[in-house]
Amino acid sequence: MEIYAQTLKTIAQKFGTPTYVYDLDRIKKQYRLFQEAFPWPKLGIFYAMKANYNHSVLTTLKNLGAGIDAVSPGDLHMAISWGFEKSRIIYTANNMKDTEMDEVVGTGVLLNIDSLSRLEKYAKKYPNTRICLRFNPDVVDGEHDKIKTGGDLTKFGILLEDVGKVKAITNKYGLKVVGLHEHTGSGLIKPDSILNAMEQIMSIATRENFPDLAFLDFGGGFKVAYGPDEVPVNYKKMGSQVVELFSKFTSTYGRQLELRFEPGKYLIAQAGQLLVEVNTIKHNRNRTICGTDSGFPQLIRPMFYDAYHAIENISNPAGENFIYDICGNICETGDLFAKDRSLPEIRENDILSIQDAGAYCYAMGGIYNLRPMPAEVVVENKKIFLSRKRLTSQQLIDLIRRESIDINRPTILKNTKTG
Repeated sequence: MEIYAQTLKTIAQKFGTPTYVYDLDRIKKQYRLFQEAFPWPKLGIFYAMKANYNHSVLTTLKNLGAGIDAVSPGDLHMAISWGFEKSRIIYTANNMKDTEMDEVVGTGVLLNIDSLSRLEKYAKKYPNTRICLRFNPDVVDGEHDKIKTGGDLTKFGILLEDVGKVKAITNKYGLKVVGLHEHTGSGLIKPDSILNAMEQIMSIATRENFPDLAFLDFGGGFKVAYGPDEVPVNYKKMGSQVVELFSKFTSTYGRQLELRFEPGKYLIAQAGQLLVEVNTIKHNRNRTICGTDSGFPQLIRPMFYDAYHAIENISNPAGENFIYDICGNICETGDLFAKDRSLPEIRENDILSIQDAGAYCYAMGGIYNLRPMPAEVVVENKKIFLSRKRLTSQQLIDLIRRESIDINRPTILKNTKTG
């Protein structure tokens, strides 16, 4: 925990709970470590915005020189609105509608296409334009089955064996393929996965197949150590192997290309935490249940991915340890942040910090049970800033009501055609 407990307690007192806290200085540190790990002259770091779209996080990464990996029109428009250059954004979505494709093309952002069907539709409508192509590297890896994106059981990417069909389409319509892309999975656990995936993509990235390449994009999936027994990956060692492999490839290809990655979790997971307040201690025979003022819609990874998040009792860090189930306030039995977890004695009104909550936590959140999302606070150079306020329950309901149409008031539908 790089932000001191006293600072976290101050945040909880000032802004209430539940509240997400992001350490912007830790994000800067992670970004520099990533640059150092992959010392390629033309290294492109395109932040996977789906991990966390907080505007203070985005601004920090933009100022560091990051680009954006966008996967939805919302991602795209937010990135542009926060000042990211369109040339530094790549749009990678799957199963997109024609209207979504048109919307992206209209912004001038490079589209990364991941199916033969979409490629054919794009080529017919936008011949003689620049594109990137996403291929399935046929390498399967990831922390959980739900986040493995390679292999023939996944919906992502064009099969390597279909490169001939791709060439037929691109040549017919004069498309200029400037980049090839792959993504193996999130939280890669096999050390050689990224190298194997690179070799697979480089096997088709020839001058004969794609003479106009400017970059190869090898996605993200860089693992961080969530659990106490997890050993951090030696990315400097991996980086030297990646650079050596890529250098040999570019020599064969005939010119130096940009080496792109799309880290999300690596940059921000360990920079975030969720502060919750304990409101209930319940002894159920041989179990002690600790109830908090947040729930799985506000931090879903433990329920969704069986993910481990360290938890600290910042109100009583030196207390005697006991075993707890740390639960939320949602009407679901699976609403658990941790089970059978040893922690310093927890008392009602204590503040707990759920660690490593910077990535895929707030971003995956929702308002199930009509509970508003937490506030977001950032810390930079020991200064505390409110980044996004928490709505009250009444404000949330007012927002929903403003967006609702009352079917019992037909005047609202006066100019609407109905079938």
